[in-house]
Amino acid sequence: MKKYVLLLLAGMSYNSFAQKTASITVSNNSKDTISRHIYGQFAEHLGHGIYGGFWVDKSLPVQKQDRIRLDIVNALKKIKIPNLRWPGGCFADEYHWRDGIGLRAQRPKMINTNWGGVVEDNSFGTHEFLELCKLLDTEPYISANVGSGTVEEMSKWVEYLNFDGLSPLTTLRKQNGHPESYKVKFWGVGNESWGCGGSMTAEHYADEYRRYATYSRDYPNARLRKIACGASDGDYNWTETMMKNVGPGRMWGLSLHSYTLPTGKWGDKGPATGFGEKEYFNTINNTLRMEEFVTKHSAIMDKYDPKKRVALVVDEWGVWTNVEPGTNPGFLYQQNSLRDALVAGTNLNIFNNHCDRVKMANLAQAVNVLQSLILTDKEKMLLTPTYYIFDMYKVHQDAKYLPIQLNTPDYEFDGKKLPAVNVSASQDKAGKIHITLVNLDAHNTIEVSTELKDIMWKNVSGQVLTSGSTADINTFAKPLNIVPKQFNAAKRNGDKLVVSLPAKSVVALELF
Repeated sequence: MKKYVLLLLAGMSYNSFAQKTASITVSNNSKDTISRHIYGQFAEHLGHGIYGGFWVDKSLPVQKQDRIRLDIVNALKKIKIPNLRWPGGCFADEYHWRDGIGLRAQRPKMINTNWGGVVEDNSFGTHEFLELCKLLDTEPYISANVGSGTVEEMSKWVEYLNFDGLSPLTTLRKQNGHPESYKVKFWGVGNESWGCGGSMTAEHYADEYRRYATYSRDYPNARLRKIACGASDGDYNWTETMMKNVGPGRMWGLSLHSYTLPTGKWGDKGPATGFGEKEYFNTINNTLRMEEFVTKHSAIMDKYDPKKRVALVVDEWGVWTNVEPGTNPGFLYQQNSLRDALVAGTNLNIFNNHCDRVKMANLAQAVNVLQSLILTDKEKMLLTPTYYIFDMYKVHQDAKYLPIQLNTPDYEFDGKKLPAVNVSASQDKAGKIHITLVNLDAHNTIEVSTELKDIMWKNVSGQVLTSGSTADINTFAKPLNIVPKQFNAAKRNGDKLVVSLPAKSVVALELF
């Protein structure tokens, strides 16, 4: 893994762009596992992510359980999402959980000041979220309120959900229809505490974290995995402070938030559709910084935690563009193109290749918000190109990580260059090898020669996701415009695997 990271960072082993060939060596000498939780999702009370997404009006003519939309549930079950983060995001630090339990008609309303200034009626609360997780067969990941909440509020939320004994809170939970405890183990202690979660310094948050974590109890059969608020992008001082002042033993994970902005600027992030090659190249160049962020934050964590007991949790990542014209700017609704699929494949390859430290990640977000897996329009639903990447990559979940050495040509544009190919590989419990490759070059097919050391295989099959333009999208009129197709351009040549990797494509191979 270390050699791969050095090659990717330094660029010393890249062949010239004109060569249009790449070479890969896959080894079978790792003891690391690619955690399924790297493939986690995120659902915030934002725009139509919850309301109009997962949770719909009773009159909407779609199949529902209560008000949970089941076509969305079935689509997400197919890709085996391992966890779902809720209720935010920035919303988490203005959310008070007691407002979202009990009879819905009696729940207080509030204004969602972070996202559009709309009325939050609290009809989707703790029990509804956990019922959704049950339907999805996924683990809940709850972000608790540190910014405007109290230690007691988080402590009692944990008790309400996880304690099986006798107490006023367990009695209340039973009155609300759930006699058994939920045993929720993933808990975020605040969100973006350096920004919308309280504008704290790293030193102040570290002290707050220790206080909140102290009173968030482990109950029988419900040991918490507490996730501390970590850095944004390259704020390495935040990570240093947290590792030094909190350290292993007090937190299961430390978060990292990093969004890919096409322009690199928050004021005008760039459009989700209708962009040209310049915008595409800049987006890819910006998303490749994830390799740098993960590597440098991991190095700081290694200094204080050489045994890697603390997970790096990238629980907000993805492409963030300008909203679609005519939509509420606070709802963060954007279309999803082949470019987004290439970004997703690239980031998931990075996380897989850092699976010794990255144990969890959450794409922002699952439905109708930012880089969504699913978009809806009343009763209509479509699966985005990004959805299909998670479908193709699900084979890596809880599989044995296979280290890779990569030599790749460059993708050049306007006098700039970036590595054209990225890749990750794993071996599942049945012994099958899975290799996921991304060709970021917008124009050129790349011939990839792969050597597999100490790995037995005879046959190969595959899928490919590509389209005529990186700006192509799925629409409600043409929802199947971009879908995976059978890939036949991989074959055995002696002891090597030879792949003709199409331009602007993601390819998933299975060797058996």
